[in-house]
Amino acid sequence: MAFTLRQIQYFVAVAEQGSVTRAAQNLSISQSSVTEAIKELEADLGMALFERHPRGLSITHNGHQFLRHATKILAAVSDAKTNFADERHGPTGALNIGVTSLVAGYVLSDLLARYRRACPNVEVSAMEDNGSYLEHLLIGGELDVAVMVISNLRDRMALQAEILETSPYRLWLPLGHPLVSADIISIADIAREPLIMLTVDEIEENTGKLLAALGARPHVAFRTRSVEAVRSLVATGAGVALLPDLVYRPWSLEGDRIESRDVSGSLPVVQVGMVWRKGSSLPQAARDFVAIAENLRSGRIR
Repeated sequence: MAFTLRQIQYFVAVAEQGSVTRAAQNLSISQSSVTEAIKELEADLGMALFERHPRGLSITHNGHQFLRHATKILAAVSDAKTNFADERHGPTGALNIGVTSLVAGYVLSDLLARYRRACPNVEVSAMEDNGSYLEHLLIGGELDVAVMVISNLRDRMALQAEILETSPYRLWLPLGHPLVSADIISIADIAREPLIMLTVDEIEENTGKLLAALGARPHVAFRTRSVEAVRSLVATGAGVALLPDLVYRPWSLEGDRIESRDVSGSLPVVQVGMVWRKGSSLPQAARDFVAIAENLRSGRIR
């Protein structure tokens, strides 16, 4: 195998973005460069990493498995660079972070790993709680910054927010479901299906409001705070789910396929962002955290 680090970086970008176009935009390169790198990587590995179809592309089972190795390779390269850096003059201090449940494993984990590599001498403390309590701690100065869903931010007069990611709602379906092949999926179609409801970060409230506003009364088959439980239940045909694309993954823990489709109509989006107390003088450790988050948002691969 003769694949390059750049090919791995492009592959990870496409897998994370779910689109060659968006990956190319985030990497600030041409789509053809990304497409050619993926083709060369697939040729070197001797397997297809993505399935091409009219709607775009989706990662294959082999691609999903290779993604785990690819992210570890990029992390190892970054760690190797850090190990050779002169840490004696690196930033020091403490950083207190808050995070809401929905984004803890989907945004903060990668962001925190990058921050620890860049600022190994900073003592980081992170806590998970609901959004309203994190707002209280930010205003009281007990947290420096929080990474949370900001679509429903309550105290916008006292808090400063910066968007990291905007994620639309999409429909999750088991493989073989009749709606998988539908040209257009409407809210009315969803209302007829048993619904698996995620109950973290106001997701249940938002989904209920959405369906009620459109005159649909969902049949809720199961409520859970676990995204992995939603994946397993959807994959095995227990129901469908209407969730932000942020938490979508094409496979359940059991290895069953999960499809994701757009829904017609004006659906809300979930905004994930950084929040800190307005007017406060952020410590250097927090300013560095914000800067790294901004770099991650812009799609730069370090």
